[in-house]
Amino acid sequence: MSFRARLALVAAAAVALAVLTASFVIYFVVRDQLRSTVDDSLKTNAAQVLGSPIHDFGHFGTPTGGFGSATVYPQGVDANGKIYFTRGAANSVSLPVNNDVTAVARGERGAFFSDIHVRGVHLRMLTFPFAPGAAVQVARSLTEVDHSLGRIKNLLILIAGGGIAIAAALGLAVSRAALAPVRRLTTATENVAETGDLSDRIDVSGRDELSRLAGSFNTMLGALEESSRAQRQLVADASHELRTPLTSLRTNIEVLASERTLPAGERERLLTDVVDQLAEMTTLISGLIDLARGEEETAEPEEVRLDLVASEAVERARRDRPAVTFTTNLQESTVQGVPSTIERAVANLLDNAAKWSPPGADVEVGVRDGEVSVRDHGPGIDEEDLPHVFDRFYRSRSARGRPGSGLGLAIVRQVAVAHGGEVVAEAADGGGTRMTLRLNGGS
Repeated sequence: MSFRARLALVAAAAVALAVLTASFVIYFVVRDQLRSTVDDSLKTNAAQVLGSPIHDFGHFGTPTGGFGSATVYPQGVDANGKIYFTRGAANSVSLPVNNDVTAVARGERGAFFSDIHVRGVHLRMLTFPFAPGAAVQVARSLTEVDHSLGRIKNLLILIAGGGIAIAAALGLAVSRAALAPVRRLTTATENVAETGDLSDRIDVSGRDELSRLAGSFNTMLGALEESSRAQRQLVADASHELRTPLTSLRTNIEVLASERTLPAGERERLLTDVVDQLAEMTTLISGLIDLARGEEETAEPEEVRLDLVASEAVERARRDRPAVTFTTNLQESTVQGVPSTIERAVANLLDNAAKWSPPGADVEVGVRDGEVSVRDHGPGIDEEDLPHVFDRFYRSRSARGRPGSGLGLAIVRQVAVAHGGEVVAEAADGGGTRMTLRLNGGS
């Protein structure tokens, strides 16, 4: 059974329960009202009887209708169950006498109402004490009441059936309208699964739960589309970057493997080129691996002393870049994050600054309030390159003759975003470039 059918069925069942409950309540309220009218009539007749001598109930008259009409039938009974007929009951039938009736005549019980059947006729009877040793029964037919209740019952059944049918139809219509966003969502999902096209979107209107679901689905599709685009771009860029060193490496190896005689020193130069090209490819692949690990980072964040991380990174940079002088101003600062990724980002900033610094130049490193700033005294970054320095594989015209993969600063930005922060590059006063890594939650 479809969800739409189940929703319509639930709606119909809820309405059916409400209609049936209301029908039962209406039926019993009307029944009590009609029977209450008969009871009041019998009480009135009982009061009239109590004002007359026994055996003289002439004010009832002789029954003119057949048995079962609206005529009141009185009957006197003594303590032994002997019946005294009045004029009103002389041409009628006897009312049943039982122990409860004789108990009233003996004064052992008070007046009471009861339902009886005489010759197949449904009667309402009131039995009450009349005098010592005597009781009176007055009865009235419930035929009209039962007939009215029968009509009301049939009418309520028709109303309940019609209400349930209307509820089922309305349930189907409402479920169709309510589930329209779900159908659109299902269609879009099936289309994405079938075609792989992530550009499809669902029209969203309203602010209800289904509209929010559709909006969330559109957001998810947008994120998946951007992720897919970034992956394709990464593969394309990586392929482009690897093509040049691979081509050069293949050429050099083919030359070295050939049997022709090489000029003096040429073999050594080719071997040096092969080693450099392998190192360049290793750096590129390591950068790609770092980017992939950063995107899949699942380590739990912890408190990290940013000043200590920067201090260790500076010591390594001093060993790797002895031609550059690193000066530090590291204030105690604690952030929430993953130590290994933060260390990688700081190391990349230091490596980039050292690469652009002339021999003997200073690289200034500072830490305070969850920020790491690295300033070099190199040629600086052209204004047109500033917005792109953190893009993957981006290399300015001046950088294309230098070693590097174009991934180091992209990794820095990835780490910053993962920690809820940012990294910015700006021209420093007096020349050079200042890069600032800000991590949220720092103190």
